[in-house]
Amino acid sequence: MSMNNLAPIPELYVSHESALKLKDEAGDLPSWDLTPRQICDLELLMNGGFNPLKGFLTEEDYNGVVDNMRLADGSLWPMPINLDVSEEFAAGLEVGQDIALRDQEGVILAIMSVTDNWKPNKAKEAEKVFGADDLAHPAVNYLHNSAGPVYLGGPVTGIQQPVHYDFRGRRDTPNELRAYFRKLGWRRIVAFQTRNPLHRAHQELTFRAAKEAQANLLIHPVVGMTKPGDVDHFTRVRCYEAVLDKYPAATTNMSLLNLAMRMAGPREAVWHGLIRANHGVTHFIVGRDHAGPGKNSAGEDFYGPYDAQELFREHQEEMGIEMVDFKHMVWVQERAQYEPADEIEEGVTVLNISGTELRRRLAEGLDIPEWFSFPEVVKELRKTRPPRAQQGFTVFLTGLSGSGKSTIANALMVKLMEMGGRPVTLLDGDVVRKHLSSELGFSKEHRDINIKRIGYVASEITKNGGIAICAPIAPYTSTRRSVREMIEAYGAFCEVHVATSLEECERRDRKGLYKLAREGKIKEFTGISDPYEEPANAELVVDTEGVDVDNCAHQVLLKLEAMGLIAGN
Repeated sequence: MSMNNLAPIPELYVSHESALKLKDEAGDLPSWDLTPRQICDLELLMNGGFNPLKGFLTEEDYNGVVDNMRLADGSLWPMPINLDVSEEFAAGLEVGQDIALRDQEGVILAIMSVTDNWKPNKAKEAEKVFGADDLAHPAVNYLHNSAGPVYLGGPVTGIQQPVHYDFRGRRDTPNELRAYFRKLGWRRIVAFQTRNPLHRAHQELTFRAAKEAQANLLIHPVVGMTKPGDVDHFTRVRCYEAVLDKYPAATTNMSLLNLAMRMAGPREAVWHGLIRANHGVTHFIVGRDHAGPGKNSAGEDFYGPYDAQELFREHQEEMGIEMVDFKHMVWVQERAQYEPADEIEEGVTVLNISGTELRRRLAEGLDIPEWFSFPEVVKELRKTRPPRAQQGFTVFLTGLSGSGKSTIANALMVKLMEMGGRPVTLLDGDVVRKHLSSELGFSKEHRDINIKRIGYVASEITKNGGIAICAPIAPYTSTRRSVREMIEAYGAFCEVHVATSLEECERRDRKGLYKLAREGKIKEFTGISDPYEEPANAELVVDTEGVDVDNCAHQVLLKLEAMGLIAGN
């Protein structure tokens, strides 16, 4: 076998001296601040991971890639790699102009000569590259709702690598990996691509793949951008490090790949193969539904289970990397071992835990058996995803002025403090107005800003494992929804509609505000001169008329218990 997989490959970086000089000159160029996804793409362009690309695709190359997975010169390349920018930025550029590409701190990473500047047909790109123009696909959603409307193409001159502060010893460029393989005398290397924590079935699969290919193993997880809702990469890398001990050190290595995945199924598999070949790898594991994004809008899988393997097999010779196709591994109870699902005879007990089931067990603090995953991995996952009864959450009470929100909130706070275990913060209207929003008035716009500030503070409390209780009027549905989204990124949100009628609130009029509103002395008063939009799907509705506060607060507690947020004794 030739050694060409281990010889150095071209990079787009210039020498240190030239980089210093270019950095100096680049100060006067128009500059584009890169998005996180563009930084991932640029890094792999510069270090040779995207070889043969010499920069962002020209319009001609882009059209070839979208239509038939080939660059204008005929080379195989399945994924559009373009610099997407705003219309204003593109309008100020001339063809042939140099621009500076900067990271989010403003550091210049590269210079790009803009040769092409065009508006792509995004619906066509979605259809051809991802198989459907369907917003349920995360990359299609990104294409339409996050990516800029104009694409720039042209060669890139690399000045410096993007900075990573985390896991620095585990990040390798293609040439660093090739040098490592040369040094260890590795000739055949099989790579395993993953964006999820590794459980025992994956370990079994990688062992078998390495044995079958008679190759060393490179565990090559993606730590760039994966799919919304995936386990964060810090947790995943800690999980990978926990399982590395289970592999023979002499024949296994792990390296992190800073790739922004597109979840494009078959095309993504070919893309992953080309990237791995650039890293000096000779064999690549492609499993069922490789890099699939899950279900489409109609509830069907986006890609068939073996589409990725078929497309890869079709092109593997040209790619210079061989596919190891891998079966779905399941645990056979009688033989206490993992075996490929399609080789098992009738009548044996087969056990398998799906991703959904794993998340449920983590959320409820249930047992995760050792046959399924290593205790070390489960321990890492439990740190990040403790059972719901130990996670932070927010109770958001909404209702008219005088409905009893604050009173219930105070009673609830005391009951939760009595239970103990988590810090409790009450974000009540008057306190918030004094400390967070003293400069705001009571116009609709100011009230919205006030609610969003409350939501932001509650989301930080939730993220840090505490309990936030909020009791603003919050009359508008859209504002309540954005607060819910802010908080649900970190924990549970329980909306409580305190549904006391306007007549009853006005009859109580504890602060005399309704009287002033009726006399026209308070403008934009909720319920009188400004609407209250009732929540349509609150987790709980309580009515305070003829019911004591203690009972209302208790209803909230029972709801929290039903949601799994407080554990029964």
